[in-house]
This record gives sequence, C-alpha cells and structure tokens, in this order.
Amino acid sequence: MINIEIGNNFRGDIEIILITDFKKIPKKEAEICALQGFSGKSGEFIFLQNTKKFYFALKDSSIDCIRESGALIVRILKKFNIKSASIKGFNDSQKNYALILGILAGEYEFNTYKQKSNKISLKNIYIIESSNKFVNELKKVKVVANSLNLVREIVNTPPEDCTPIKLSSIATKIAKEVGLECNIGDLKFIIKEKMQALLAVSKASPNEPRIIELSYKPKKPKARVVLVGKGLTYDSGGLSLKPADYMTTMKADKGGGCAVLGIMKCIAELKPNIEVLGIIGAVENMIGGNAYKPDDILASREGISIEVKNTDAEGRLVLADCLSYAQDLKPDYIIDLATLTGACVVALGEFSSGIMGYNEKLKREFEQIALNCGELMALLPFNRHLEKLIESKNADVSNVSSSRYGGAITAGLFLGKFIRDKYKDKWIHLDIAGPAFVEKEWDINPYGASGAGVRSVVDFILNLEDKAK
Repeated sequence: MINIEIGNNFRGDIEIILITDFKKIPKKEAEICALQGFSGKSGEFIFLQNTKKFYFALKDSSIDCIRESGALIVRILKKFNIKSASIKGFNDSQKNYALILGILAGEYEFNTYKQKSNKISLKNIYIIESSNKFVNELKKVKVVANSLNLVREIVNTPPEDCTPIKLSSIATKIAKEVGLECNIGDLKFIIKEKMQALLAVSKASPNEPRIIELSYKPKKPKARVVLVGKGLTYDSGGLSLKPADYMTTMKADKGGGCAVLGIMKCIAELKPNIEVLGIIGAVENMIGGNAYKPDDILASREGISIEVKNTDAEGRLVLADCLSYAQDLKPDYIIDLATLTGACVVALGEFSSGIMGYNEKLKREFEQIALNCGELMALLPFNRHLEKLIESKNADVSNVSSSRYGGAITAGLFLGKFIRDKYKDKWIHLDIAGPAFVEKEWDINPYGASGAGVRSVVDFILNLEDKAK
C-alpha cells in the first residue's frame, strides 16, 4: 500500500495540482497546456516535465468527485517512473479523507495469478496540510482502505483456492492478526444447529460448509450489532443450472461474507465501544446425484418449512439459517449483506445496493450514512402484495416468487419470514449484487471486486458509538 504522510513542508518527485477552473493555471503554464490539448475538462491530466507539475481537472470540488479523482490519479501515476508525489490538502477533514481513500483504494489491482505483474515505483504521497486536525482521521482511512482491499482480494480469489474451509482459514488468520475471537462451526456443528436449509445447498459439493463466527467484545459496549454474510464461495446454480455466461463471475457470490470479514477487521482496529459479532455462512452450491432438488421441502433452523422451486435461489436459504442463529445472540441491530439477486441489479443498476427491512427510520438513516461515505444505495419498499408471491401450497414459504417482477424485494421478504417479531425493527437487509463485482473500473473501484458494504456498515457502527456518547 502507498505510504501517505501529512505535513506542511513535504516535497515529492512531482507536485499534483487539482483544478476545477483552467483559468487558475499560471499564464505561461496554461499556454503550454493549451498547446498540448489540455483544456481542463473533467478527468483530463497533463504532466509538465520542466516544472514537475501534474495537473488533474476535476468536475467540481465535491467530496464524491475528490474521492474518485484520488483513484484516477494513482492509476495514472502507477504508469510513470515516479517514486513520490505531493498534493495540497483541502483544510477540510472530509475532503482530505475522501482524497486519501481514493488514492489507497485506487491503487489496488488483482494480479496474484499473473506471472508478470507491473511493478509500481510510486511509494509515497505527501498531503501538504498545515492543520493537525486530520491526524486522527488518517488512521481511520488507512484502516478502512486496507480492509477494503483485503475484501477485494478474497472475493477475486478463484473458487478452487477459496472453498468454505479455506475461507474459514482466512477468517481465522485475520482474527489472530487483529485480536478477534473466532469460532468455526464444522459439519457436526451445523447438523447440531439444525441448519437444514444451509445443509441442503451444500449437499452436492465435495467441499464441506462452515459457519464462521467472529466476535469483537469491548468491556462495556453501548450496543450489540450482529452482521450476517452470504459466503457462497461458488454458485453453479445447482440443478437449476446457470447459463455459462452467468457462471464465470460466481466466485463473487461470497461478496457479502467477505464484506463481513473486512468490517470485523476494521472494527477490531478502530475499537469502538460497540460489540460486533459476524456470522458467515460459507457454502458451495454444486450439482451431483445427491444435490437438493426443485420440489424438495426443507426444514429451516427457525422451524419454518421451505418449498424449493429453484436451486439457484440458494443464498436466501443459507441466510435464513444464519439469521436464525444470529437472533439467538440477542442483537440490538442485525445487518445482513448478500449478493442476493440479479433483480436488484435490474432495478438499481450495477453501482447501487438495495436496502430493505421493516423499520423505515432505520433504513433511511443507513441510506444517508452510506451516501455520505460514498457508497450508492437506495431503498426498496416491502409491500403486502409482493409478499403473497412467495406463498406456497405445500410449505410455509416458497424460496422464489411466482412472478418474474420485484425479485429483489420478494427475496428480502423471504428473509423477513425468518426474522422474529421482536427483531423486525432492528434488521436491515443489504442486497449488494450490483456493486460487489463489476467487470470494469468505476469510481474508486478496479475491475472485479469492490468491497461493497464495508464503508457504510463501519460508519453505521461508529455512528452508533457517537450517538451513545
């Protein structure tokens, strides 16, 4: 990771200058810029070798624009033989935070499996800032960016190298490094807990399922938050087999579970006075003679029977049992994260997550926190008419809707069936299917995994601590 330092007299190999107005460039330099076709249009850049100045044009000076510019700049500078750079800060903590997050997140690329990967000469970026107010924020942004990039790396890891057991090993290693308590529930544990819906999904895989449980427990916590992550290390669709084109990115179906790992790592390092527990259902959904089938009726841990109409609606089955287990931990808040439905991508596009649940105030509060930290999210409303679409003639509930429309919401309503009445107002469901894995660079995110959900949930938890003071 690029080293970021803050001070008032640092000098790098080059000076990065952010501009929103071409007219503010000194006259002689502006003439050179114009000769080379630089007009100050958003996203344009030019490097003046004689003065060692690197101009980058912003659309405006908003926090979102600054964050994205940080990522774009570091991607450009990685191509040059430059070891260090300086950039003037904003004398504004939020803008400085956004800039540094963009730089550190924009640096990441997945090249673990490449024989030849580009060596990056850029090692240091100096933020020229006279104020000392930002020093404490610097720790947080480094922790968040580090966790974000770790989540990306795990999600990008191919299924052969990240089975449920291997994901458990990764979780155990992270827990040891940052001081989290970690318990791994093996097949015997899952059977004992009567997680029959989760077990059904795993039946045809040679790789056994695991329940990963991580705990951060301060001495006198102000609240208890339980996170639940869908950890499908690979999803073939089961007997309701996916088309080939839809199968190639299914290593990313563990995005929710990996986000929980990243959030727990952040919390352990930032040490808020909030107890946080993370539950990940690590499972592989494959095909075989012993696979679960459409028409099967499953007995969930919560005692609610489920009619299977499509084995590719497996994530909600895993989450149903994990949410049941999570409620036994007596949380003040439950947040689940899952790459749950393609329907959410149809509804909101590739770059936004869907927020669902029963508590309107809580959902809107979470949405605002997410938007403030740069994660695009939008509310998807539950309604009683869509709920009728998951009714079953043969069981308590069907695992898919009887209609092709509103699929993200009916999946959320399915999960809602497993939330007890006393916890309905404490639960948020995040469908991160869109932004968790995108096959092109966007915003501060590279090709592939983005680490969706990490920033917003971390800020939600830190905000709980602020409210408790």
